[in-house]
Amino acid sequence: MFKKCIVATDLSPASNAVVSCLGGLKDYGVEDCLLLQCLSFADAASTAYSYHTEPLEELLNIQKTTLEQQGFRVEARTVVGTPKLEINRIAVQENFDLVVIGAQGHSLAEEKMLGGVAYGVINKTSKPVLVVPVEKEIGNGETCKPLYGGGLRDHLLFATDFSAIADHAFAYLEKLAAEGVKKITLVHIQDKKTLEQHSASRLEESNQRDRERLEVLKQALLERATPQIELEILPGTPCQEITHLVRERNVQMVIMGTQGRSFVEEIFLGSVSHNVIRHSVAPVLLIPVPR
Repeated sequence: MFKKCIVATDLSPASNAVVSCLGGLKDYGVEDCLLLQCLSFADAASTAYSYHTEPLEELLNIQKTTLEQQGFRVEARTVVGTPKLEINRIAVQENFDLVVIGAQGHSLAEEKMLGGVAYGVINKTSKPVLVVPVEKEIGNGETCKPLYGGGLRDHLLFATDFSAIADHAFAYLEKLAAEGVKKITLVHIQDKKTLEQHSASRLEESNQRDRERLEVLKQALLERATPQIELEILPGTPCQEITHLVRERNVQMVIMGTQGRSFVEEIFLGSVSHNVIRHSVAPVLLIPVPR
């Protein structure tokens, strides 16, 4: 499904953690990785006047070796420019299937490459983005570790609001399922405020309609593959319910669209996808709106 991917790095301990746990991508067909370091113009100018560039090259080569040991063919490259723009430009111009980037902590806006840049890449991308969560290891200085074990095929969670954008993301889920996924949870979160306005009879109708929609998705998956499929319809706050399910069910990857029913109000898969990234202990595969 995915053949070529960009792995964005800033050579930090967090990006070391990201490159250490990507072997599961081979299950979905990834063979070639571009390990991409983007220097800002200021950083590039500083490096140009420095006599100590060897440590940066050494760190990049260490990460390259880490990816090669997981079975990938790897090109390491350093470019100069605005990272979020360069990553997306190269992804489009060189026809990469996937961009991989890390998210550290609970705020994408508070970090460097694996934060503010990640947020920018997600908002600008026309390619799928896999966001890998990492955390600092207490008592180990600047070291970090990934928040999941590295496998990506045992249990996937797909969150949908039944919008056209969610349907587009579901097409990717069908292809992933065909690669031998063992278990999939299909989840729809019903907005609490909307539910409170419904009578008991209307609520039952809404539940039935949503379950029928999930059943349609389930049957579509069963036609492509034979994984175990669970359906969940839950009232509440989407981000909280999704991240709770990830922890409770030992989900290995979440698949979501990056826009929902409204670009302005961000009813579901806009701001919710960003919040899920901030709090999920599993990687999140974001499928962008077609442009």
